[in-house]
Amino acid sequence: MKWKLRWAAAQRDIWRPSDLLPVFQQVGFTPSLSKVAALWSGKPVTVRLDDLDKICTALDCTVADLLEAEPVSAEAEHERRAVGQDAEGRGSVRPTPRRGGARRSLPPV
Repeated sequence: MKWKLRWAAAQRDIWRPSDLLPVFQQVGFTPSLSKVAALWSGKPVTVRLDDLDKICTALDCTVADLLEAEPVSAEAEHERRAVGQDAEGRGSVRPTPRRGGARRSLPPV
C-alpha cells in the first residue's frame, strides 16, 4: 500500500505536519505532534480505523485518497514463504523429535 497523507493534505493547501494539527483538532482527533509527524513522514505500519476515519473527515477525503494499492512484484512474492519452510521453500525446518536414547526421569513426588 502507498500512504498518501501528504498528497491529500497538499490538496487542502496544508504543507507541514504542524499545520495539520489544528485541522485534526477540529474533528476531535488529538494526536501528538510526533505522531502527526510520523504519519506525515512515512508509511505507518498500522493505523487504527477510527483514526483513519477522523483523518478522512478532517481532510474531507476518502480512504482511497490516503491509501493506494501497489502491485506486489514477482520477487517480493517469491520471498514470501510459509512458516516452517526453509529458504528454498522445501519441507519443514522444525526440529525432529529424538527417537530412542535415554528417557527423562519422572518429577519428584
